Amino acid sequence: MDSFFYSILGFIVAIGILVTVHEFGHFWVARKLGVKVLRFSVGFGKPLWSWRGRQKPPSGSARDSARLAQTTDDTEYVIAAIPLGGYVKMLDEREGDVPEAELHRAFNRQSLSVRSAIVVAGPLFNFIFAVFAFWAVLVLGEVGLRPLVGEVSVDSPAAKAGLVHGDEIVAVNHEPTATWTQVLYQFAAASVTGNDIVFQVKDAEGGTQEHLMAADVIGDFAEVEDPLEQLGLAPDFPVFPPVMGRILEDEAAAAAGLQVGDRIASADGQLVDDWQSWVEYVRERPGRLIKLQVERDGRLIAIDLIPKAAGTQDEPVGRIGAAAQVPEGIWDKYRVHHSLGMLEAIPAAVVKTWDFSVLTLKVMWRIITGEASLKNLGGPIMVADAAGQAVSAGLVQFLKLLAIISVSLGVLNLLPVPVLDGGHLLYFALEGMRGKPLSEEVMLQGQQIGMALLLALMGLVLYQDISRLIS
Repeated sequence: MDSFFYSILGFIVAIGILVTVHEFGHFWVARKLGVKVLRFSVGFGKPLWSWRGRQKPPSGSARDSARLAQTTDDTEYVIAAIPLGGYVKMLDEREGDVPEAELHRAFNRQSLSVRSAIVVAGPLFNFIFAVFAFWAVLVLGEVGLRPLVGEVSVDSPAAKAGLVHGDEIVAVNHEPTATWTQVLYQFAAASVTGNDIVFQVKDAEGGTQEHLMAADVIGDFAEVEDPLEQLGLAPDFPVFPPVMGRILEDEAAAAAGLQVGDRIASADGQLVDDWQSWVEYVRERPGRLIKLQVERDGRLIAIDLIPKAAGTQDEPVGRIGAAAQVPEGIWDKYRVHHSLGMLEAIPAAVVKTWDFSVLTLKVMWRIITGEASLKNLGGPIMVADAAGQAVSAGLVQFLKLLAIISVSLGVLNLLPVPVLDGGHLLYFALEGMRGKPLSEEVMLQGQQIGMALLLALMGLVLYQDISRLIS
């Protein structure tokens, strides 16, 4: 229930922020350039709240001389019921009668450069917001797992590339990687672009060397649940002793009489060396009796334990409702806090925004050409799920998600598809080449085609979302 709540909350907040940023770009530039804005709406459908603001009219023009004092701006601000977008409605002769005294403030009466600036402002503000969000993430810093290589599967791509247990991946394709998250991002980028992966690693003795992994063994990361497993690579984790650190009430461990501090010595006569092997042993035995030898206060105690069945009916797993005791300082070697200074983070945030923009375009192109799986697509359900996870993970993760989605919105809106901002810019480019606007009939036909394409895309991403839920 909590995860569902976080998903809904995260989705509404994320979309609300990003739509507001996008539409504010159109709104702010339009107002600055003297165009009258009739409505600024976040969301579609029935208005839930609406109000009117005040503005100071632009100065420096004779037509503004009578309006130098602060006046009612005639803009209606709306929060509507359907939080899946928004719009800015400007004064326009194509959408209704315009009083002669207001003609100079109509969008359609503006120069090509003014109209283009207003249209491009929405995506531009998305990119600016992404830079700010990435900057905040870099300054606040992330706590992540140091990219230490654990088990490497025999004959796997990672093994053939020369990676061994104990290596630390310090860079991928010459990009520094302080955490496993950064490593995975570089893997995903290589998967999209089809580039080879060059690892720079620091070995257990402190020396550095490079290893190459060919592109043809990487595959499409969207097709697999665990990209690292596909490469035969596992992160290195600390080894916890098989000691009970927490026991939940009304679960199998409590019912069997296990206590905090108990050390599992053996299970069914087999020695238990660490917590992970104990977890795997339990998971393989749902509903089956396990005879334990438990070390408690210096003596061995026999305990009968029957794990509860969890998971699915087809693939049940054992669960006892207990967590390991974590020795103090055991994570010090594995966790890292990565951050940058406030000034240092500015160019880094710009580069991140650019890299994500390029990567988004490449993913889109590979999907269009059939080189990438449709599983790379995601809609509102996937966004809601990601937002829920980000909200529960904290501010830094939520800001990172906002930055990534903002980049995606900026890129998507610049595509030359009618009804999108990029479609309007395409019309303006054709107008500039022809020396006159396109006919209303041509633009209407383009809008209908664009709407059909957009609806088809929405249907496709919803299908992908639902497929993920039921798979």
